[in-house]
Amino acid sequence: MYRYRILALLVLFLSNVIYCPRTLAQSPSAVTVATAPSAARLTIKGDVEKPLSLSLEDLHKLPRKTLKVTNPHDKKEETYEGVLVTELLKRAGVPQGGQLRGLAMSTYVQADAADGYRVIFSLAELDTDFQDSDIIVADSMNGAPLDDNAGPFRLVAPHDKRPARWIRMLQSLTVVQIPK
Repeated sequence: MYRYRILALLVLFLSNVIYCPRTLAQSPSAVTVATAPSAARLTIKGDVEKPLSLSLEDLHKLPRKTLKVTNPHDKKEETYEGVLVTELLKRAGVPQGGQLRGLAMSTYVQADAADGYRVIFSLAELDTDFQDSDIIVADSMNGAPLDDNAGPFRLVAPHDKRPARWIRMLQSLTVVQIPK
């Protein structure tokens, strides 16, 4: 059963790579999609009890997390502030903690950016009962709002050895449960 789930995730990933070649690299030279900060929305959708559409203002009202990380590209320390992805998923009614077992273990979260870049996290990777991932949706860096090239929302995965899953211009988190 475990092999089939892994195989299904692999097939999903490869189909995205074949049909959406931009999923392999989010180049800084990609076309920047202009979004007025006041109109910016982060949506949480898919297999959730309560789909969400959050503005920057909404995000500022939620419990905040600050992360100090070293950006591997330019070797500079950066301080990001935002909301833990687990907090956002909890508000959308996604199983967490003791509820995360059985069929829920075959659930993943697809993060999509305005420029077409897309990455996947298993739900267990994001759950604090499994590991301290500290993955946040950031809206500021070094005390200032994210610029148009990085924001208004950015997914920061501080414990990944490579920042390939750090998504700038984050637009949505889609929760997908692989069918039995």
